[in-house]
Amino acid sequence: MKRILTATLLFIWSLSSLAAGSQYIMRVDGLVCPFCAYGIEKKLKEIEGVEAIDVDLDNGLVTVNTATGIDLSEERMKQLFTDSGFTYRSMTKTPQE
Repeated sequence: MKRILTATLLFIWSLSSLAAGSQYIMRVDGLVCPFCAYGIEKKLKEIEGVEAIDVDLDNGLVTVNTATGIDLSEERMKQLFTDSGFTYRSMTKTPQE
């Protein structure tokens, strides 16, 4: 019984490690209110593979977690923010563990 439980836990752990995606942190100017954050979240949620979004209004940062294999290009993000009325400044990408 103990072996089955151990094997099950190892299997679940290995699946979660395989499912790790990427985290993007974008610096954006012009995000000043919750309505701005809602609009950006709505646009980002339209992208397939976006799993989580956090908008930090105080620091002008938008954090997006994506599924494995989903790549958010600088060009695409610049266009998305420009179309939404904001100024895209930069983006960093880090793999999630």
